[in-house]
Amino acid sequence: MKKILALAFVAMMSIGAMAQTAQQVLDKTAAVIGNKGGASANFNMSSSKYGSASGSIAIKGNKFNARTPQAIVWFNGKTQWTYLKKTNEVNVSNPTQAQQMSMNPYTFTNIYKTGYKSTLKTVGSNYVVHLVANNQKRSVAEMYITINKKTHIPSVVKMRQGNTWSTITVSNFRARSVSNSTFNFNSKECPGAEVIDLR
Repeated sequence: MKKILALAFVAMMSIGAMAQTAQQVLDKTAAVIGNKGGASANFNMSSSKYGSASGSIAIKGNKFNARTPQAIVWFNGKTQWTYLKKTNEVNVSNPTQAQQMSMNPYTFTNIYKTGYKSTLKTVGSNYVVHLVANNQKRSVAEMYITINKKTHIPSVVKMRQGNTWSTITVSNFRARSVSNSTFNFNSKECPGAEVIDLR
């Protein structure tokens, strides 16, 4: 009986240590991505619900500006403007966490600290962090984040919203200074577009 209790205790301690390690990895990743001046990267997203898109993204804190051949998205931390080139419309909204994540693969750096259980495993030269929401009704219920061991830069973010999985592959990450104006709607980039306020 004592052996069983001892083994159970060791197992619980190792699970706790693993969760702490996952937290530490994400803390380092958040510090790299959260460069005060900002950062930029290229991305490719595929999802059975949202389709696929590739483009570039600039980030600073929880703000982002994403650009694909089909659309431009500005998000200043509260308001999001989405310019759809095909219809020449700009939709203005206050997006949910899941909607933000569908365009910004780095949103996880702001949400992993609360309401998620984390585990960590090593795959080759990467860490893979698995996050599961304590509340499965949360907009993003589960995530897998692949992170380079040396640089702590994520290369793949896979997330589940309801029963739908989306995969975002990130490349060419670089810390650089990004102006705050980058994250606010610029009407000069879409002259004559109809602005539709959905808030």
